[in-house]
Amino acid sequence: MAGFSFSCCWCLINPPILFSLPSESPLFLLPATRRRGGKIGELVVSNAHSNPKIINPKKKSRYGQTLSPYDSDEEAELDDESDDDDDDWLLNDDFAEVTEYENNKPKSQKTTIAKKGVKKEAVKTWETDEDDLDNASDKKKKKVEKDSWRLDGRGKVSTRKHVAKLYPRLSEEIDIDPKWVPLLDYLSTFGLKESHFVQMYERHMPSLQINVLSAQERLDYLLSVGVKHRDIKRMLLRQPQILQYTVENNLKAHISFLMGLGIPNSKIGQIVAVTPSLFSYSVENSLRPTIRYLIEEVGINENDVGKVVQLSPQILVQRLDITWNTRYMFLSKELGAPRDSVVKMVKRHPQILHYSIDDGFLPRINFLRSIGMCNSDILKVLTSLTQVLSLSLEDNLKPKYMYLVNELKNEVHILTKYPMYLSLSLDQRIRPRHRFLVELKKVRKGPFPLSSLVPNDESFCQQWAGTSVDKYLAFRQRLLLKDFANKYEKRG
Repeated sequence: MAGFSFSCCWCLINPPILFSLPSESPLFLLPATRRRGGKIGELVVSNAHSNPKIINPKKKSRYGQTLSPYDSDEEAELDDESDDDDDDWLLNDDFAEVTEYENNKPKSQKTTIAKKGVKKEAVKTWETDEDDLDNASDKKKKKVEKDSWRLDGRGKVSTRKHVAKLYPRLSEEIDIDPKWVPLLDYLSTFGLKESHFVQMYERHMPSLQINVLSAQERLDYLLSVGVKHRDIKRMLLRQPQILQYTVENNLKAHISFLMGLGIPNSKIGQIVAVTPSLFSYSVENSLRPTIRYLIEEVGINENDVGKVVQLSPQILVQRLDITWNTRYMFLSKELGAPRDSVVKMVKRHPQILHYSIDDGFLPRINFLRSIGMCNSDILKVLTSLTQVLSLSLEDNLKPKYMYLVNELKNEVHILTKYPMYLSLSLDQRIRPRHRFLVELKKVRKGPFPLSSLVPNDESFCQQWAGTSVDKYLAFRQRLLLKDFANKYEKRG
């Protein structure tokens, strides 16, 4: 009993408390530990949902990516090889689940004899017999085979050294449990790489502990409702918690909710891909109240709600009471906009509820004022073409205005009648059609008719140019090449 420690006595007096966790809980699997963190502590807290309050926004992974709990409001690259993102948010759950680890396990009562140059052999005691040893050996073999199973059958993985060979960069960053390998292999089929797994780990570590068959069932369901294979990677990087959402209790309920809004099946997958965080929000306590607010407070017609969600799925995960009121009050005060006009803007371009007032609304309104438009004219333009608030000043609005005045010989007030002019491409539509009609001598003296810019190419050639579409397209191609050459010479 000389080797019997005080801690062992304490354990006998105070036996550990065992918690019963549901099988789908990520905590029944062995959580990962950061390799750089030194020894594993006895008490490990694993967030069930990444909590922005405890993540350092300036923290970077080994590969240099800034780690953020939030999705950016603007489209940004998740990494060097990912597609552009769209805006949404993660939930801020302020709870955590606790898992206890026992680092210093008591030494076995069985003794072994070790001699230099001789293999260690188990010494039989009165406590064991040959049958017990055979049973233990069989159990150990089964456990190794179970832990080493891989989804794609490329070989068995029984040790962490083998895992490190398969995922060397990931192994440097985190301590990988061999049980994760089937899931990592499966997710790799969607284009995810080791650096992506690090991002998923940093955002929501339990997502890498999901059983591979459960993950496959959930992603297969998303693919079946229209999510494209190439979008799965982006969704997982933005919302790795999706791997934990069950099909019956979560995914189906949210898809059914979207369909109930009148959204066609062909658009469901696109909405889910753009805003995967909607699965984090309760249908009854969050999503339905948002729809009611759009109808009852904002004033969107019930039949138009589905169209609004299609245009801007992020509206489902916004604080509408704040975004709506601040923008309505601003437009009402700045331009004298009546409520009906602002409602029309939201209906036609609900993205305005995401735009910054200081960086989005004001600069564009002030630009329209600077070219001679009064508040009532600006209101007409914004009500008809709310997208103006999203157009670049330097690359879009200013060049089009200069071309309107200097080349097309029109005055600015014409924009109240043809606000669509501001949404057309200067290089692909406005300049080619103007130059083509000039070459054909189809342009009369005076202001150029902006109505010629509205119809499609076939109607334009038939009604205005009196020639074939092929002839017009060939002219446009030559013009584009000439303009490109001129720009290249100027840069040189």
